[in-house]
Amino acid sequence: MEFRKNDLVTLEIEDCGIDGEGIGKADGFTVFVKDAVIGDTVTAKIIKAKKNYGYGRLMEVLKPSPYRVEPKCEFARQCGGCQLQALSYDQQLVFKTNKVKGHLERIGGFTDIPMEPIIGMDELFHYRNKAQFPVGRNKEGKIVTGFYAGRTHNIIENRDCALGVAENKEVLDRVIAHMEKYGIEPYNEATGKGLVRHVLIRYGYFTKEVMVCLILNGNKIPKEEQLVKSLCEIPGMTSITINVNKKHSNVILGEEIRLLWGQEYITDRIGDISYQISPLSFYQVNPMQTQKLYAKALEYADLHGQETVWDLYCGIGTISLFLAQKAKFVRGVEIVPAAIENAKENAKLNGLENTEFFVGKAEEVLPREYKKNGVYADVIVVDPPRKGCDETLLETMVEMNPERIVYVSCDSATLARDLKYLCERGYELRKVCPVDQFGMTVHVETVVLLSQQKPDDTIEIDLDLDELDATSAELKATYQEIKDYVLKEFGLKVSSLYISQVKRKCGIEVGENYNLPKSENARVPQCPKEKEDAIKAALKYYAMI
Repeated sequence: MEFRKNDLVTLEIEDCGIDGEGIGKADGFTVFVKDAVIGDTVTAKIIKAKKNYGYGRLMEVLKPSPYRVEPKCEFARQCGGCQLQALSYDQQLVFKTNKVKGHLERIGGFTDIPMEPIIGMDELFHYRNKAQFPVGRNKEGKIVTGFYAGRTHNIIENRDCALGVAENKEVLDRVIAHMEKYGIEPYNEATGKGLVRHVLIRYGYFTKEVMVCLILNGNKIPKEEQLVKSLCEIPGMTSITINVNKKHSNVILGEEIRLLWGQEYITDRIGDISYQISPLSFYQVNPMQTQKLYAKALEYADLHGQETVWDLYCGIGTISLFLAQKAKFVRGVEIVPAAIENAKENAKLNGLENTEFFVGKAEEVLPREYKKNGVYADVIVVDPPRKGCDETLLETMVEMNPERIVYVSCDSATLARDLKYLCERGYELRKVCPVDQFGMTVHVETVVLLSQQKPDDTIEIDLDLDELDATSAELKATYQEIKDYVLKEFGLKVSSLYISQVKRKCGIEVGENYNLPKSENARVPQCPKEKEDAIKAALKYYAMI
C-alpha cells in the first residue's frame, strides 16, 4: 500500500529512534512519530512520505504504553527541549544505554562491548544551572520569553522551565517588567531591529550565586540603574552584565562583555574544586551529575601521582583541575582564550601549581608540543565538542602512545567513529559508561577507557651486531632528516618511534631507552608496512643499510 501526506495510520510503536521518536509500521511502511512511546498504539497523520518510510504527527494515543507517564511540563510537546518527558525514567535510561551501544556497534564495528551500567540522576527536574531565554513578541504583540518550539524560532512562552531553577522566573519577570515599563523593544530576527535578544541566567548550585547577562543588539539598556536595583532584590544576585551582539545571525553571544553590577563571574564547586564561571564559560549544566561524570573519568585515568596528563578541549579547566589532584602534572588545551584565562585563575583559586594551559586548537597544539618540544603523556583525557576529534589529533595521540586514553563524549556517534580509529591503531576498548547528564532529553554523555593492546604473540629475531658498523651508521642521518626524506619522496609522515623500530629491525643500534614503553607489558604501536618500506628507502639513501 502506498502512503501519502495527510494519510491517517494506526501504529503499534515497537522501537525508539535516536531523537526519541517512536517507530511503528503500517503494512511494512515505517513511520517515525514524535511524542509516541514504545508500547503505545497510536493514530498518526503522515506529514512527510518517502518511498519506504515517513514521518507522522501524533494525533491520538489509542492504548497507552506501560512506560508512558504524564509530562510534568504543560509545554512538553510544543517545546523542543524535552523529548522524553512522556517516557518513564527507567526506560529513558534503557533508551540512552541502547543509543550508545547501537552507535558503537553500527559505526564503530565493536562487539562484546564492555558496558558498565548507566549512571542515572537522583533529581530529575530543576537540575540545569544555565538557561538562555530568547525574547520577542507574540502574535498579539505581547513581550514574551521562553524557548523555541522544535525546529522553529517561534517562542513558546514559559518563564518557569521544569528543568531550570526557580530563580529563572524571578529574573525574567523583572526583566520583562522593566522592558514594558520603559518601552524597550525585544529583538526581531526578521528585521534585525529591537534591543533585547536573550536573557542568560547562571546559578551556582553549591554557592547559591546568581548571574544575569542581557544579550543586546546595542551597547546599553535604558534605565540601567533601575533594572540593577530590581534584580539585586533577588537573593544570591552576584553578577549583572551586558553582552553586545549586533550580528544578524543565530549566534546567541557576542564577544564584548560589560559589567553593570557586582563581579564578572560567579563561583561554584564540583567536588573539592572551585570554579569561576563567566557568561562565556563552558561549564557542564548539571553539576550533580558532573561530579559523577568526572569521578568516573578520574577512576578510568587511574592516577597515582606520577603521571603526566594532557586534557584536550579543557574549557575553563573543569576536568584538568579534577585530574591535577591526583596527577604529577596536567597540561590543558582550549581554543577560547578567555576560557584559558579562566582555567589559569581556577588553578590559582584551588592552589594547584602542577598545571599548564595552552590557547589553540587541540589538533594544532598537541602535535606541535609533541614533535617540536618532545612532551609526552602517560594519560590523555579528551572531551571534544559534538563533532568529535580531528583526525590529526587522533594521529598524534597514537604517536604519543599514552598508556591510557579517557574519552568523554557528548555525542556517541562521533565517539564511535573516533574509537574505531584509535582501536585500529593499537588501542583496546576496555570500559564504557554512559552518564545521564540531561534527564528528559535524548542527550547522553559517555566515558570510555582505552588502553594499549597487549600483543597476542611475539617472535624472536637474532641479529649479529658485531657484523654491523652500528655506531657509524647511526651518525649518517638524523631522525629529522629521515622524516623529511620520507615526507618529500613518499608523502608520508613518520614518527621517531617508527624510525627507531625500523632501525632496530635493520640492526642499527639506537639509544638503550629510546622510545621504549613506560611499563614492562605496554604495547607500542607497530610501524605500518607502507611506512616501514619508506623508512628503509631513506636508510638506504643515507647508506645506513
